[in-house]
Amino acid sequence: MNLSSLFQFTAVALLAMWSSAAQPTQDNMQTPLPPDVTQRTLERRAIEAVNWGMPLVNTDAMRQAYLRDVGAKYNDILYFSTPADWHFQVTTPNASTNYVYFNFNLKAGPIVIDVPAPAGAALLGSVLDAWDVSTVGIGPQDENRGQAARYLLIPPGYSGAVPRGFIAVRLPTYNGYTLIRAIRAGTRDADTAAALALVKKLRVYPLAQAAHPPEQRFIDIHGKKFDGLPSFDDSFFVSLNRMIQEEPVQERDLVAMGMLMSIGIEKGKEFKPNDATRRILTRAAQEQMAVFMEGMKTFGERWWPDRAWALPDKRGVKTNFSYVTTDAIDVDARGLSNFAAFGFPKRVGEGGSIVYLVAFSDSTHEPLSGENNYKLHVPANVPAQQYWSVIAYDSRTNAFVRESPAVGLDSYNDAMTRNADGSVDIYFGPVAAKGQESNWIFTAPGRAWFAGFRIYDPGKPFFDRAWKLPDLEKMPSH
Repeated sequence: MNLSSLFQFTAVALLAMWSSAAQPTQDNMQTPLPPDVTQRTLERRAIEAVNWGMPLVNTDAMRQAYLRDVGAKYNDILYFSTPADWHFQVTTPNASTNYVYFNFNLKAGPIVIDVPAPAGAALLGSVLDAWDVSTVGIGPQDENRGQAARYLLIPPGYSGAVPRGFIAVRLPTYNGYTLIRAIRAGTRDADTAAALALVKKLRVYPLAQAAHPPEQRFIDIHGKKFDGLPSFDDSFFVSLNRMIQEEPVQERDLVAMGMLMSIGIEKGKEFKPNDATRRILTRAAQEQMAVFMEGMKTFGERWWPDRAWALPDKRGVKTNFSYVTTDAIDVDARGLSNFAAFGFPKRVGEGGSIVYLVAFSDSTHEPLSGENNYKLHVPANVPAQQYWSVIAYDSRTNAFVRESPAVGLDSYNDAMTRNADGSVDIYFGPVAAKGQESNWIFTAPGRAWFAGFRIYDPGKPFFDRAWKLPDLEKMPSH
């Protein structure tokens, strides 16, 4: 074969090989795209949007209740003259102290918070941004060291001078809120009066009006409707869009912002989903809610290996509940955490002010259900330098059980019956048994629930695990 014939043979062979390779086979044929691929993309993106946007929507849900249900305006101070009851529908609230709550908006400029010196009571709380991250604390272990102080909340991009004498707090968002607990010195009426008098010395106003602050408006919301829970339907995305439009976009969120565009949420544009899209968004919100509810059961680690009681996931504590590390944003843990609660303090655990324990099952590892009766034996000498409390929460909402006549009990409660050794037996169920009324917490038949046990200012026996809290025991029906 001469050189010319060799080239011709080689060319024909290569052409045949390429032609053969180009023919579709069982292995390299492309799988046809499903006809609903666009819808499936929308569904996936919507589910992830619920997870990613959970902190913003939780904050907005409370803001809307503040503006809508109470008729408050930014900087108005809401307070509870008596600890909260079931009407205060927010995630895992406290039912022992006199809450103080207000929303602020920094779009027009810095806001001043004047915190009074302690007098017969103390104030303990946090200033949180729209992502539900504590930016500064208020209390003995915080920036003001428990003393009188002036906080200056500074908006994103503010370049003005910061006056002397302020604790300057630069926020990454315009919206935010402050949650404070008025800590009573005791259980007497005089102690409550002192706590409320201290609350009435708080002031919130624009820096521009510092020379002549406006009269402070206080609103007692005990027993009043405050429906601050997110709705897991298409309105979830209306709320998310509202927050996206109001807040600056942070660099860390650019990928998420790009994904939100596929469901119709885009900075500077109107959100106008059609009916078909709204149905998809509702299904997505409900699916992610189911994921959250299931995740709640294992979110954290058991404090005592042989007990159901668990501490919430430590990743929140390690990152000041931002869930931002040098390597990633843990959006799954952040979403679940903000589904479960709000108002995260700056300090939790050893060296902090509060410890939270939760239990979703009884001593036989069965889920807690509202139609059953349970007993919790609280041993004597709870390592709480302030007080302890236990509350029944609805597993679907993480809020107080609606219409509950008794949402929780605490060591402040003088009417609660104590045993001779200082221990306490607490009963849970739809109806209080005769003789147990003062030690009873309501649960709703047919509703899953979980118990939350708080220890305020925990002591060494808790962290050494020398003191143990038993599991809830299922009791016979009355």
